[in-house]
Amino acid sequence: MKTKNNPWYWVPPLYMTEGLPYVIIIVVSVIMYKNLGIDNSEIGLYTSLLYLPWVIKPFWSPIVDLYSTKRKWFLGMQLVLAACFLGVGLAIPTNQFFVISLAFFWMGAFASATNDIASDGFYLLALKEDQQSFFIGLRSTFYRVASVTGQGLIVVLAGYLETHYGDNSKAWSITMLLVAGLIFILTLINFLTTPNVEKEADYQKQKSLTFLEVFASFFQKKEIGLALAFILLYRLGESQLVKMVSPFLLDGREVGGLAMSTSDVGWIYGTFGVIALTLGGIIGGIVISRDGLKKWILPMILALNVPNTFYYILAFAQPETMFYAGAVVVIEQLGYGFGFAAFMMYLIYVADGPAKTSHYAIATGFMALGMMLPGMASGYIQEWLGYEQFFLWVVLSAIPGIYLVKYIKIPADFGKKQESKV
Repeated sequence: MKTKNNPWYWVPPLYMTEGLPYVIIIVVSVIMYKNLGIDNSEIGLYTSLLYLPWVIKPFWSPIVDLYSTKRKWFLGMQLVLAACFLGVGLAIPTNQFFVISLAFFWMGAFASATNDIASDGFYLLALKEDQQSFFIGLRSTFYRVASVTGQGLIVVLAGYLETHYGDNSKAWSITMLLVAGLIFILTLINFLTTPNVEKEADYQKQKSLTFLEVFASFFQKKEIGLALAFILLYRLGESQLVKMVSPFLLDGREVGGLAMSTSDVGWIYGTFGVIALTLGGIIGGIVISRDGLKKWILPMILALNVPNTFYYILAFAQPETMFYAGAVVVIEQLGYGFGFAAFMMYLIYVADGPAKTSHYAIATGFMALGMMLPGMASGYIQEWLGYEQFFLWVVLSAIPGIYLVKYIKIPADFGKKQESKV
């Protein structure tokens, strides 16, 4: 049955299903491996390598443009993801859990990256430009709500099970099996809510372009070198921060951490963090829709990066109570939700034009590269500098991206809601 195209119905679950596998594979895996006895350097290296499918997804993104509908692609990939998390859950109790679970995470990463291509392409196809800018806040918010659900509620559940069973391996095995079930339920919701807006002609007409022409046309865009540098540097600080925040909160005070429990870390992200993130993302989408991206790009990149300063203060002071860590997470999540809305809208701007699904995939591939390479080194940098100096380094890493804002050219009305003609 054809579903009415009401973005309020389908944008939230679609981007929950885009964000949740990503955060489980990239972020929650860090906490899981930490609690299963893997050291920081291996965690930083191997979980950052899981970014690779998102980096290289542009190489197969034209296939999604050229064959079948975006809706069929993302529904199929979401079912594959459910199967991959089932595999992780079953692998954890085995003697070779690290290698086997990483293999399933790798397969899940490729399926998730392909799901991203199709979901983002569907978003660009189903909505007009002014709708895209208005709903970018909702989209970013639910993507990040998925992220916080992973870092929050799912980690809280794992922490509870760790305490209940006294067996971290069993706790994380059950957690991953439940994640598989959740992904399956979200896939069913997407099947029921996403509209059938595509016709065969929508993708058959793209076949006049060859694979290489679709790929090469992205790099022929005006000032693409500057745009790619900005994409790579926008989250240079965060790409390192995100890998080491959970180990910092979990590590003992003798090594510079805050010695918090798994459940405490989950509650911090899963309660007030969710509220702050939601507010930041919605406000970000509203102000871009009202004033355009150009006006807000600088305040938003500052909002995303400046709050990281508070992690340095936490590492320096090592407060005894959970309140201060919670306050820092709230401030950071509010700023992240606000600032990330601008980043996603900028990627849409860079991808605009023919074959926008493939071009958007290429742009987000560079975004993933900007997360992967610094993240791979983050564990080694942290072990070398210690947490306090590491967070100072994270703050300084944001400066190049902020500096490039003055050179970025964005039309004044891009993303601005157009007045309706009655």
